[in-house]
Amino acid sequence: MQHLDHDRLVFLALGESEADNAESTHLGTCALCRAEVATFQQVAGLGTETQGLADLPDPPEHIWQGIAAQVRAAEAQQAQAETRWQQVPGQGVGTLTGQTNDTPFGRATGTTATPSAGATGEQAAGTTARPTVTRLDSARRSRRGSGWSRWAATAVTAAAAAAVGVLGTVSVLRPDDPAPAPTQVVVASAPLAAYGSTPPAANGDARVLRDGQLHLHVANLPRVPGYYEVWLINPTTMEMFSVGTLGGGSDALLPLPPNVDLTSYSVVDVSAEQYDNNTRHSGDSLLRGTLTG
Repeated sequence: MQHLDHDRLVFLALGESEADNAESTHLGTCALCRAEVATFQQVAGLGTETQGLADLPDPPEHIWQGIAAQVRAAEAQQAQAETRWQQVPGQGVGTLTGQTNDTPFGRATGTTATPSAGATGEQAAGTTARPTVTRLDSARRSRRGSGWSRWAATAVTAAAAAAVGVLGTVSVLRPDDPAPAPTQVVVASAPLAAYGSTPPAANGDARVLRDGQLHLHVANLPRVPGYYEVWLINPTTMEMFSVGTLGGGSDALLPLPPNVDLTSYSVVDVSAEQYDNNTRHSGDSLLRGTLTG
């Protein structure tokens, strides 16, 4: 079978041209050529995926050593295969005549041997000579295609190993990158709105997490000479207790008392407090919201 030229397979794999009718028919029946096209497409895909990467460190030295070792092994395997194909006819062996037959090694001519001029009488009378194998271009192309496929497969493996090595190096060289925070389970939440004389733009939200913490996010709070304090209030009895204070940022994560009854203490309150050593609520509430969930 006459296989497609390797350069042609590369162009087809890269989408640089379209297969004509004869090429499409061949690819539909030839597993070898289809495999080579798939290999080239895989290599091209690896290259495309890395186009967006920039300023990456070089892969570690052992990655390149592994790639070189695999390429050398593939080349040695191909050279050994080529050597096995080079058969030198022995002396006294006849030439074949008659019907031609396809063999796994090329095309052999004839099924019986005619003794050559150098054959002995014993060889001519009672010994069947081994057929001489003629290596035609199609056989050479088949072997070259097989060797190329092995080399291409090795190249794909090496490219994948290099990509893994580069990404692994990036992760090692950038240990300070924040790890993705695990998803927290929210058991109750409340939107916080401006309360009393607080400017309407002030707002926030409160979320009670399953691990017993209160996550608070606030925005547009008015400036105060003191600090902001967070409370939980029982709207029925108006009893309350302090959960903690807000820092300079817009988010705070405050621990709740163990076994707190959120069905009773359901109102979240953010107040403006003074540095007066008074631990009671100042009466100046800025935000409030009721927990549900």
